[in-house]
Amino acid sequence: MAVQAGIVGLPNVGKSTLFNALTAAGAEAANYPFATIEPNVGVVPVPDERLARIEALIPTQKVVPAAVEILDIAGLVKGASEGEGLGNQFLGHIRSVDAILHVVRCFESSDVTHVEGSVDPDRDIDTIELELVLADLAVAEKRVDRLARSVRTGDKGAAAELRLFERVVAHLGEGLPARSLAVNPDEAAILRQAQLITYKPVLYVANVDEEGLGGNELTARVAERARSDGAGMVVICAEIEAEIALLDADDQATFLSDLDLDEPGLAKLARAAYALLGLETFFTAGPKEIRAWTIKAGIKAPQAAGVIHTDFERGFIRAEIYSIDDLEKHGSEAAMRAAGKIRIEGKDYTMADGDVVLFRFNV
Repeated sequence: MAVQAGIVGLPNVGKSTLFNALTAAGAEAANYPFATIEPNVGVVPVPDERLARIEALIPTQKVVPAAVEILDIAGLVKGASEGEGLGNQFLGHIRSVDAILHVVRCFESSDVTHVEGSVDPDRDIDTIELELVLADLAVAEKRVDRLARSVRTGDKGAAAELRLFERVVAHLGEGLPARSLAVNPDEAAILRQAQLITYKPVLYVANVDEEGLGGNELTARVAERARSDGAGMVVICAEIEAEIALLDADDQATFLSDLDLDEPGLAKLARAAYALLGLETFFTAGPKEIRAWTIKAGIKAPQAAGVIHTDFERGFIRAEIYSIDDLEKHGSEAAMRAAGKIRIEGKDYTMADGDVVLFRFNV
């Protein structure tokens, strides 16, 4: 499945610097608002050490990690929902993503201007969220008008949806994001389909300087906000991550060691984004390719097969599954078969994170 996340935040909080680090795509990072006019798009590999563990025992032509598509969207300002700072143009880009990466500035610097004149994470988060709420309110009000016309023409199926969006309008009108509205599973599916921005899960990215890598008073405020919002949160230094992204593997290791870091912050960000979206990974492995595949946690084997190709799901027969630990213990697929460590699973099998799978199908 394709996963897409959008980076949002006020101007000059480090969004494009983070995007540069994520994609090594060289998005312009300028010290003035609206340096990003169109959304930069990059495909970011998700770090996963398990791929190397598989490759060490199964020679292959190529290794393909899972990936997340990242959109870097121009900085929003107060009034964006009404078109300030070209805001509406950018808000439209956000509606298609699966999750929001909300970058929040958590460092002081006289060299980097702040659009509000001072650094205040709570105020900055409130500014962005209010603009997103107002943008959703305009969309929801239009939907209520359309549904009301449908009900008047006798469309009984529109009545329940109309009641839902009347509740959504009232909720948004109080300045509250759609994700905080209590809904049942059917209503949740409708809101996801409606692409309300404030119904999408949020990962707060607290952007710090080098001294703040261990956290500071500003990141503590973001962490508290994340807890109260039911959101995710990571601390990252976008400037350092952009430097790390330009280094080769050996130099990266040395650089991280000098900073007393175990891994790049982007690895933590990728894992946090996966957790936020309830995602897991399974693997396929063979002489032509070892590949990581992204699935929703809790899906059955046929649906996982369908992520590779719809024919695999349609003609699903069985899944042959083993663990990476067993591969390392026995050394090869043949040895695992001999030891009875490759399981045969049917249509009712719930996939587990880290499964290595061969799907059998017939179409």
